[in-house]
Amino acid sequence: MKFLDQVKIYIKAGNGGDGSPSFRREKFIEYGGPDGGDGGKGGSVILKAERNLNTLIDFRYQQHHKAKRGNNGAGQNRTGKSGDDLILKVPLGTQVFEEDNKTLIFDFIKIGEEFVAAAGGNGGLGNTRFKSSTNRAPRKFTKGTRGEEFTIWLQLKTIADVGIIGLPNAGKSSLLAAITNANPKIANYEFTTLNPNLGVASYDDKEVTIADIPGLVEGAHKGTGLGIQFLKHIERCKSLLHMIDITNDDIKKSYNQVKKELKSYSSKLAKKRELIVLNKTDLIDDKEMKKIEKNLKKITKSEIITISTIKKKYISKIKAKLVGYAS
Repeated sequence: MKFLDQVKIYIKAGNGGDGSPSFRREKFIEYGGPDGGDGGKGGSVILKAERNLNTLIDFRYQQHHKAKRGNNGAGQNRTGKSGDDLILKVPLGTQVFEEDNKTLIFDFIKIGEEFVAAAGGNGGLGNTRFKSSTNRAPRKFTKGTRGEEFTIWLQLKTIADVGIIGLPNAGKSSLLAAITNANPKIANYEFTTLNPNLGVASYDDKEVTIADIPGLVEGAHKGTGLGIQFLKHIERCKSLLHMIDITNDDIKKSYNQVKKELKSYSSKLAKKRELIVLNKTDLIDDKEMKKIEKNLKKITKSEIITISTIKKKYISKIKAKLVGYAS
């Protein structure tokens, strides 16, 4: 399935049905009178957060959404049937913006949460409503009101406990595949990951939701590489797992480069709790590994651990750490 995290759609709630101007005309009944029923209410357009969705791709192929109108009232004081509500399912983490794509009007942060994006019109009143002691045969009735209609933007910001960040080809997708049920694309070249991937890691009867974010390069906050397009997906993460290829020629530079991009995008992002993971330790000896770890500790207060995603003995180790960082 293709990934889409922003889309513009048009929504239209149903109009209310008209009231009826009917009069009784029944055989053997000497005096007639008004018996027009009210119109039915128009259906509303409702957005609902669903657990099993992680993209807005469905809205690319259908961008106009209209709820049903209410039926008109009828004689014998029959009220028209209300129009059915139109429920549009969106992924958890979806934000709803007005047409300017800047004014936030709703943010889905809980499964099953609902938001009435466009309210249906009210039904009109039948002539029975206007009957009085001085007006026994009113011909007055009202039409139903129009349902609301808007153009809105939907933006998706992934909600995860831990977000995996780092330079391209650091092994982020390999880690996600090793510790969760996700099946991200893995290859030996940069920018293999083109979209955020979500997975769930289980450890000691606890679950941790993990997001693998496409690799960050210098200038990412300005849009370089995949850039700002996906930086927003780690804004909601409780903690960050900063993965670094331990065979990199300059570990400090690699670390500082990613931190700089986070800070340039959002100062809050750079202050998130961080776990540094030095990956691919199977490619160097222990002496060199300890030297690199020692040098990195000079420039950061974050916890540092060393792993190799191709060795199963590290799987439980990293899962246990992530449980702590997810709380």
